[in-house]
Amino acid sequence: MADKRDYYEVLGLEKGADETAIKKAYRSLAKKYHPDMNPGDAAAEAKFKEVNEAYDVLSDPDKRAKYDQYGHAAFDPSMGGGAGFGGFGDFGDFGDIFSSFFGGGFGGSSSARRNAPTRGEDIGVRITISFEEAAFGIKRDISYARVQKCPDCSGSGAAAGSSAETCPDCGGSGQRRVTQRLGGMAFQSTVTCEKCKGSGKIIKNPCGNCRGTGYVRINRKLSVSIPAGIDDGERIALRGEGNEGRNGGPAGDLILIVSVRPHAFFERDGYNVYCEIPISMVDAALGAEIEVPTLEGKQKYDIPEGTQPGTAFTLKGKGIPYVNSSRRGDLIFSVNVEVPKNLGEKQKDALRAFADACGEKNFAKKNSFRNKFFGKDK
Repeated sequence: MADKRDYYEVLGLEKGADETAIKKAYRSLAKKYHPDMNPGDAAAEAKFKEVNEAYDVLSDPDKRAKYDQYGHAAFDPSMGGGAGFGGFGDFGDFGDIFSSFFGGGFGGSSSARRNAPTRGEDIGVRITISFEEAAFGIKRDISYARVQKCPDCSGSGAAAGSSAETCPDCGGSGQRRVTQRLGGMAFQSTVTCEKCKGSGKIIKNPCGNCRGTGYVRINRKLSVSIPAGIDDGERIALRGEGNEGRNGGPAGDLILIVSVRPHAFFERDGYNVYCEIPISMVDAALGAEIEVPTLEGKQKYDIPEGTQPGTAFTLKGKGIPYVNSSRRGDLIFSVNVEVPKNLGEKQKDALRAFADACGEKNFAKKNSFRNKFFGKDK
């Protein structure tokens, strides 16, 4: 892990940067190093992966907290770190999941609460998709780890042919009463039974598959549908696909956290898509039919004569679909009038003749500016 750069340094941020600054830095760098913008450039591809890795950690509050405390060691398996969400198959500290099932995390020590039906924990999985996949939706197969009842012992924790026995110390209550004397007075209190750890049962012959816990971790594959129109950072909850509940409680949910890779050309704001198209000075002056790229392909559009730099045009219904709706946003493109460079003398003479022919009447903005600041007689 020693050769990894600091994630804040990778994104060019200070350690206290907020969520907006992190996302802005990521979008800028991801666009800069995107493979589509740097075809065949191995160095840019490596930078792109580094930027995505840094964003994956710093955009997630839990992972960022771990990183701020432990650095890269928080995600190094050789050091016992848990990597939280991360693509396909990186699912956090499994020890935390088991601590919730078996001692700790439920609060209180009464056997009624310990043995009551308890909902399973949610599982978070981050999934990365392209700009177009987010716009039009996609089906994706994912793999993730899930805690469920051990199939060998059906969750009892006892080996086949045996069963759990009532704890002799607490009689199955999971609690013991202890008496303490202080100043000639006797005080009674209830404590968790040390022998059965509050479960009320003793497993003398534990299941070899789950080692007596009653639960195992399995790798599961699932085909999920990402709806059209989903945006970066949005979440999808798949009910009951998380960790299995305890004592008959319901299963938790599988939470998909969607990351959308930035596009090399388009930018999204809500359900509208924006881009900039270069046109020639002649096309701007005389008007022209140009080809506009859209999410579905190219479309012809007539630019009117006298179009000024930065003028925006709208293609209705060519933006991002609204989630679970037939509506769509718009595609809004602005024109960047390109001034020719490296002109020859013949071309320069032609432009001078053109300027002389136009005079001043065709340049309303220039005349307005001059009259405002220098007076009409200048």
